[in-house]
Amino acid sequence: MGFMNAEELVVTLAPVAVYWVYAGIYEALLARTAVLDKYRLHSRRDEETKNIASRKDVIKGVLLQQAIQVAISVAVLKLEGGHGAATNDTDGSLAAPAAEPFLVVAARFGVAMLVLDAWQYFMHRLMHSVPYMYRRFHSWHHRVAAPYAYAAQYGHPVDGVLTETLSGAAAYLASGMPPRAAAAFFVFATVKGVDDHCGVALPWNPVHALFRNNTAYHDVHHQRGGGRRNFSQPFFVVWDRLLGTHAPYTLRQRHGGGLEVKAFDKDRQMH
Repeated sequence: MGFMNAEELVVTLAPVAVYWVYAGIYEALLARTAVLDKYRLHSRRDEETKNIASRKDVIKGVLLQQAIQVAISVAVLKLEGGHGAATNDTDGSLAAPAAEPFLVVAARFGVAMLVLDAWQYFMHRLMHSVPYMYRRFHSWHHRVAAPYAYAAQYGHPVDGVLTETLSGAAAYLASGMPPRAAAAFFVFATVKGVDDHCGVALPWNPVHALFRNNTAYHDVHHQRGGGRRNFSQPFFVVWDRLLGTHAPYTLRQRHGGGLEVKAFDKDRQMH
C-alpha cells in the first residue's frame, strides 16, 4: 500500500472533484440555457459590476484553498489513524472494517453537522467582529457581493483554514466517522456550500427546501449592510436565532427578471 489508501484518497479528493463538477453544472445551465433565469438572485450585469474579484482570481483562490485543505486533511488522517479504516489481517492482507449500523452513522452525521455549524458560526462572526481579521482576511470572500457557484470557497487562505478546514477537522474528529462516512459527509457539505452561494433560488431544489439556511438566506449576509447578520453556515440557522443575528427576508420578483432578496429589520421593515 502506498502513502494513502483508497479511502483516504476519497475523503480528501472527492469533495474537491464534486465542488467543480456541481458548480460547473450551475455555470453551464446559466451560461447556455435560460432554464434558471427566473430564479436568479443576481444578473450577469450584477456579477460584473458588484464583484471586485475577477473570475480568474476566484478560480486561483479556490484552487489554492483546496490545495491547503487537501494537505491538512491528509495530515489529520495520518495523525489520527482513521476511524474504522481497513486493518491488516493475520495473513498481512487488508481486512475491511465492519459496517456500522445505519442509526450509528446517522448519529455521527448529526454530530458532525452540529460541530461544523458551531465552529463556522463563531469563527465567521469573529472574522466580522475584529476589524483587523475582517480587513486582512475575511474581506476577500466579500469581494464577491453577487455570489455564484464556484466562488463558494473563495477567500483568503488564512480565513479558509480557520473557518472551513479546521471546522471540518473538528467535525471529523468529534463525530468519530469512519473514512467512508466522512467522504460522504464532506461531499454533502461541499454541495451545500455551493448551493448556498449559487445565486439561484430554486423552489424544487431539495437542499434549498430542506434547510432554512440556503442561498437566499446567505445572500442577505453578502448584501450591503448584511455583514452583521446571518452568519450561520452551512446547515442550520440556530446560532443566528439564539444570538440575535438572524435576519428574516422575503423573495420577490426583480425588475428586469429573476428574483431579489429583501431582508427585514427587527421591526419587520424592509430595506
